[in-house]
Amino acid sequence: MNVIDHEPASWFLVQHGDQWLLDVHCSHSFVSYTVLIALNAQETALYAQKGHAYLNELAHAVHYSAPGVKGSQSPYRDRNVDREFGAQVSQAIATFRA
Repeated sequence: MNVIDHEPASWFLVQHGDQWLLDVHCSHSFVSYTVLIALNAQETALYAQKGHAYLNELAHAVHYSAPGVKGSQSPYRDRNVDREFGAQVSQAIATFRA
């Protein structure tokens, strides 16, 4: 896994084989958490077209949909792949920051 792009204090894009994983920092009042989603085909195509700017838009959409808030109807809530890839992504980010 490798960090490909990032926006400070907002998100990291990590490549895992042919998958793109977006780690989004969410903060609502005094609660902070991250949501890790695998980009789907449409999101991958939009990233290829628009680049970094698209990931800013997507991270904004994830954040403001509040996927970690109890009772959330966020379309990203069920896409969280943190259990499968969270530890590896955290290690890739730590290596990137070093």
